[in-house]
Amino acid sequence: MAITIESLKKKFIRVYGGSEEDLSVYFAPGRVNLIGEHTDYNGGHVFPCALTIGTYGVIRSREDRELQFYSANFQRKGVVGVSLDDLKFDEKDSWANYPKGIAWTFALRGYQLAKGADILIEGDIPAGSGLSSSASLEVLTGIMLRDLGGFDISMTELAQIGQYSENNFNGMNCGIMDQFASAMGKKDCAIFLNTNDLSYEYAPIRLADAKIVITNSKVKHSLVSSAYNDRRRECETALHDLQKVVDIKTLGDLDEAQFEQYKSAIQDPVCVKRAKHAVYENQRTVRAVAALKNNDVEAFGRMMNEAHVSMSKDYEASCEECDLLAELAWKVPGVIGSRITGGGFGGCTVSIVKTDAVERMKEVLTEEYSRKTGIAPEFYVVDIGDGARKIG
Repeated sequence: MAITIESLKKKFIRVYGGSEEDLSVYFAPGRVNLIGEHTDYNGGHVFPCALTIGTYGVIRSREDRELQFYSANFQRKGVVGVSLDDLKFDEKDSWANYPKGIAWTFALRGYQLAKGADILIEGDIPAGSGLSSSASLEVLTGIMLRDLGGFDISMTELAQIGQYSENNFNGMNCGIMDQFASAMGKKDCAIFLNTNDLSYEYAPIRLADAKIVITNSKVKHSLVSSAYNDRRRECETALHDLQKVVDIKTLGDLDEAQFEQYKSAIQDPVCVKRAKHAVYENQRTVRAVAALKNNDVEAFGRMMNEAHVSMSKDYEASCEECDLLAELAWKVPGVIGSRITGGGFGGCTVSIVKTDAVERMKEVLTEEYSRKTGIAPEFYVVDIGDGARKIG
């Protein structure tokens, strides 16, 4: 059932009481990354776009200093309450640690909320899909608390607040891409973002006879957060070794030839593979966006396929199920490119598919993937939407 402003307000009143007159409604989208994976914390380029699915929030101010959170997606958790004067991570608060972390980061940055709020959350991003439900929730909370406190905070800073919160309050060492895409998304455009300096441009996605199709593997391996942090640490180790022989600030400062020239400085062979992915994926992303600007969608698709292989073999951040989905898609005539998207270790693949081949791809993947894994995949033919905003 579709989420509407009216349905959100009715749920809010059922939970918190009162009237609908003083309620404000917001939305922050999820994202899919077309190419450029695990480059955002390595000083490289990414190419995400905001989706039309995401996270909705309803907020009403309180007279005390209590923040109350309720999620229609996690009803059994009930209302989670926390004082603005006692913002600490607490495992039992589960999902509510994400919005709590935003309030905590606001305070660290000097944005002191004078009073609390009642907040209801509901999202339509499939759980565990790797389409950035956490970043969407962070940016959503940020825009709500910004307006609640009357603070002058740009959307770029809200993205940075979301990343800082996830890194330092929730312990997930993510880069900036997910929060930036949710905050700064633009309809029918992807964002070509240089994560080294946060310079960006909007690139129109013109797929006259093709669609973006997301395929959900329906698996999310439990090692995701620890393995993600491991990958980041391995890249930092490689960077530290390289800095002894070449003057660079990030792995994104190197091109492929420079990496091959200096890679022997990296002591650990595993770290060599991780750094290779970061360098090659960054350069691949720059070339892929140039190809798309030249309307060479076929070249973009080939680089998507190369990106998947790199994620699987060098970064080892794919999984058997997502490898299977990508490999099955490559064999379907009309599939221009297909790769794992997001942090990895499960979640979704993203494919660019000729419009007249979409149904055939769905049939082939459903039949073969279900036969080999016992899991029926889910498909989303997506539209590219705008970034976080007030909607009611």
